[in-house]
This record gives sequence, C-alpha cells and structure tokens, in this order.
Amino acid sequence: MKGPHFAALHPLFESFATSLATHNDDIAERAVTLGALAHGTARHVAKASRLPEYPQEITRDLEHAALLADRIETTSPACASRAAPPSAMPTSTPWTCSPG
Repeated sequence: MKGPHFAALHPLFESFATSLATHNDDIAERAVTLGALAHGTARHVAKASRLPEYPQEITRDLEHAALLADRIETTSPACASRAAPPSAMPTSTPWTCSPG
C-alpha cells in the first residue's frame, strides 16, 4: 500500500485485522463449545466466502480503504452504518463494532 494517507491508514488496517482475528477466534470457540465444527482453513474460508475476490493489483491507500469499507458493508450493514470514514478514525483506537 502506498499513497499520502499510508501513515494514517496503516495502523487502522493493522488494528482492524487484529480485532477481526480476535472476533473470529471468539466465534470459533463458541461454535465448538456448542458442538459445531469451526472450519478455519484458508481453502474452506475462501470457498464459503460471499465476498468478491480482492483485486491484487490495488496499491493506492484510499483504494484499499474503499475496498475494506465495501466489504464491511457487505458482511455487516449495521456496522457499516455506524463506522466513521477513515479520515475521522483515530489511529490509536481499534476498529470495533458490536450489535446495537
């Protein structure tokens, strides 16, 4: 990723990835506790995903931010409606979204 907003967006993307990994782990643990299987291999996730393929040729910072926002809206419209635009996000606060 490169561009004039790299320094501001990089910590945001990093905190988003960390928060998402924690959330996914919590969901998998709950599923297993309830007797389900938690399929977590990259192959299974890719096969089951409803998201469009991520374009590998994208390098610009704001293009990545727009693609992330599109994917948040696709997977969680309630979160997307409450999320601040990247320019308004403090870089020291992890991205989180909870129901309600």
